Amino acid sequence: MPTVLGLEGSANKVGAGVVRDGVILSNRRATYVTPPGHGFAPGPTGRHHRGALLGLVADALADARLRPSDLDAIAFTRGPGMGWPLSVVAAVARTLAQLWHRPLLGVNHCVGHIEMGRLLGHARDPLVLYVSGGNTQVIAFSRRRYRIFGETLDLAVGNCLDRFARLLQISNDPSPGYNIEQLAKRGTRLVELPYVVKGMDVSFSGLLSHLQAVTPKLLASGEATVEDLCFSLQETAFSMLTEVTERALALTRAPHLLLVGGVACNRRLQQMLQTMCQARGAQLCPTDERYCIDNGAMIAQAGWEMLRVGQVTELAQSGITQRYRTDEVEVTWRD
Repeated sequence: MPTVLGLEGSANKVGAGVVRDGVILSNRRATYVTPPGHGFAPGPTGRHHRGALLGLVADALADARLRPSDLDAIAFTRGPGMGWPLSVVAAVARTLAQLWHRPLLGVNHCVGHIEMGRLLGHARDPLVLYVSGGNTQVIAFSRRRYRIFGETLDLAVGNCLDRFARLLQISNDPSPGYNIEQLAKRGTRLVELPYVVKGMDVSFSGLLSHLQAVTPKLLASGEATVEDLCFSLQETAFSMLTEVTERALALTRAPHLLLVGGVACNRRLQQMLQTMCQARGAQLCPTDERYCIDNGAMIAQAGWEMLRVGQVTELAQSGITQRYRTDEVEVTWRD
């Protein structure tokens, strides 16, 4: 029964989790939260992770009631993500692997989301909509790769939400996207915003730029409230995502749609996709907030899949990469 410790820290969340044969034994996480109006820079985020990660590892092992000798491998996020935070996690993973004489497993962050979603959603071969602060992709598996059918041409949808939250000075606690979602529930007016779909791809930069230009005037004149603008942003951005996902679902005829990534927690996005899936005769498989938000357990699960087919990472090849596309990974553990 292989047991894997997974370490994640590609953005403002850092986590450690343990997985054994498809069972999540523990999942600890800490979040670097900045004041309203501010994003998170690589340096301070990396220092936060450096101060938190070893404690999270100890807590994850305690929760799982395991000792280091009970582990079979150490998995960590190689990328994509922010350089400094990734470096901190990789350094801890290399150190623990050498101290405990365990193999290293360098995991693609996006593949970690997919494998955790496949485990929890019981979807063997789904179409995947991956939406987060750093990535927006429509993905399906073919010939040992997770192929990207469509993606953002510029900003990730989560980054668009985060930057709009900064403009409005919305709190980053627990996350700007969550707080936008709560405000949007009270919105009553749909403001017309740029809607940019190009084939299977989407673009959010024009949407954000337009909001940055018109928001002060709309609020000052009373033409729209903060709640109306949050509502309009969600409806427009999520409609774009639903359109390209439906097109991919029609092409692949997949029986399941797997929704992963931090933005996957959004109930309005889930509702729109559920309506589309029902019309298409497909089943939506959303991931709950414990595992759609960046976490160590998802890295452990992807690492577990790699370990069972012998796809280990040599120490000399364990460097991080900030640009590590989903379709670069050879998925040897799937037929």
